[in-house]
Amino acid sequence: MRFCLMVTGPAYGTQQASSAWLFANALLEQGHVLDSVFFYREGVLNASLLNAPASDEFDLTRSWQSLQQKQGVTLNICVAAALRRGITDRQEAESLGLPVANLADGFQLSGLGALAEAALTCDRLVQF
Repeated sequence: MRFCLMVTGPAYGTQQASSAWLFANALLEQGHVLDSVFFYREGVLNASLLNAPASDEFDLTRSWQSLQQKQGVTLNICVAAALRRGITDRQEAESLGLPVANLADGFQLSGLGALAEAALTCDRLVQF
């Protein structure tokens, strides 16, 4: 079965994103296909290169990156939600005159069209 996930919770402070990450790994272990993860609202904070949890805490941003690298899961970030929350890639930072970019590698800015496409092509869309 083909799955897509939508994550609306931040990397830290709620259970949503970590539950989504556990669910994603369980899906893959059971042989399902995870096409993409769409990060929306506060969920875009999962993609900040500047997330720096304590050494004894789970690093959710790096774990999402590892999932993308090992499984080829597309990690889409809603561009409008990201820019409102201070998450940007190099291209957007330059076009907006911002001094730095902080989108972690493996994540990509996209629009709601990516979410719509995911919803049309997967069997199940699960929101966290």
